[in-house]
Amino acid sequence: MVIKKIISRAASASLAALISLAAQPLSGQTSSESERLQKLERAVELLEKRNAELQSEISSLKAQQAAVVPEGKMKTKIISEGKTYVEKVIDEKPPIYVQQRGSEIKLVLGGFIQVNFEDSDAFAFQGNFGLSEIKDLFRLRRARVNLTGDFAEQFDFKVEGDFGQGDGLNSNRTAFSGTDIWLNWHQFPAAQIKVGQWKAPFGLDQLTPDTSLYTIERTLPTGAITPDRQIGAQLWGKPLTNIWPEQKDLLTYYAGIFNGNGKNTTVNDNNNFMYVGRLESTLFQDVFGKGSFLKLGGDVLNSRDDKGVNISQSGNLLVNADGSLSPFTLPGADERTAWSVDAWLKVGPFDLIGEYLQEKVNGRTVNGVPPGFANFTTDGFYVTGGYFLIPKKLQAVVQWQDLNPGQKGDDGLYSILGGLNYYIHGDDLKLMVNYLHTWSDFRQANPEFGQDQFDQVLGRVQVMF
Repeated sequence: MVIKKIISRAASASLAALISLAAQPLSGQTSSESERLQKLERAVELLEKRNAELQSEISSLKAQQAAVVPEGKMKTKIISEGKTYVEKVIDEKPPIYVQQRGSEIKLVLGGFIQVNFEDSDAFAFQGNFGLSEIKDLFRLRRARVNLTGDFAEQFDFKVEGDFGQGDGLNSNRTAFSGTDIWLNWHQFPAAQIKVGQWKAPFGLDQLTPDTSLYTIERTLPTGAITPDRQIGAQLWGKPLTNIWPEQKDLLTYYAGIFNGNGKNTTVNDNNNFMYVGRLESTLFQDVFGKGSFLKLGGDVLNSRDDKGVNISQSGNLLVNADGSLSPFTLPGADERTAWSVDAWLKVGPFDLIGEYLQEKVNGRTVNGVPPGFANFTTDGFYVTGGYFLIPKKLQAVVQWQDLNPGQKGDDGLYSILGGLNYYIHGDDLKLMVNYLHTWSDFRQANPEFGQDQFDQVLGRVQVMF
């Protein structure tokens, strides 16, 4: 208001002065044109001086007002009589945003949730048919949150945790635990270096992402033989990337060294390491239509483990007295040697996937202490077929899997699976249902332990974000 009054007063004074000057020639008070011009010049000088003073006063008042009233939008509020108003500042809150501390050129927050429904002989396909107390249930199978990123310094990383894993204290409870936590230097595509915790490069079924599997759960041979996540370091790459860019996927190699005693561990079980290697080759891509390919793979593994190490960390291997399976925790030291071969053919709506795995577990005598178990060889295979009944929407899946634990006579397990996958929005949102029928050779040969055939129905809802 004060500023407006000053501006009004300045305009009135200037107008009055101009009227006075304009009227002077009519009054007859000037004796000559020369005197008239001199007076006019003096009047203009006075106006300029007064205008400068007023501008200075306005600037001073604006500064005082800025010191008292914070910046922001002004809102007018009418008083009851309507004769006056009040101006007040409307507070504007700054928008919330997240900014990375480092020099990442890419930072992505994501994750996924998988909820299972399990009916009939729960967990029978994993060899747990001896656990009669397991009932039909809903299960939070996985609930993961991850952060991935790229650095300008030629590094990429991933940090992921799962809310749906066992807390290690009670098998009926879940807690948050780390899954993939690694850093990868990728400046040279043919020789990249990866350190941290992730899945050791062994087994096609094991290395296929959880969200991309055609079946709800991985196969029994995969869980029994593959090493799952480990802590270690790895050299890997695509040697043809710079030599033959169009065929860079023709060869991919992995060579890793790991503790060998599982994920989220702070120490190694001994001074020995697990050595894992894998070769992959994509023989052709997009030859028989877009998206078609043929991939071949092979793996090797060697590890010397101490007593107490679980050598079937993602499944079951130990044959119990009733023929059921459970995790194999070593009663003594061992040396393991394993290998596998796999193939995946995709042509149009058709997929055919197969893998064979074998592992030899030999006991070691350490400091005069015998291993406490007999040597054995475990092997198994699976064959999976998939066909899209409705392109990119409805997929039918069949699978045969076979595991021979090799610890007792006739201890083989076999399963046949039939399923449907409905892709509402690709893998980001899909529904899955599987039916499995499982046979036990041991139970068939020893009927006193109970039934030898089991049925199970699995359902899953998956959401990725």
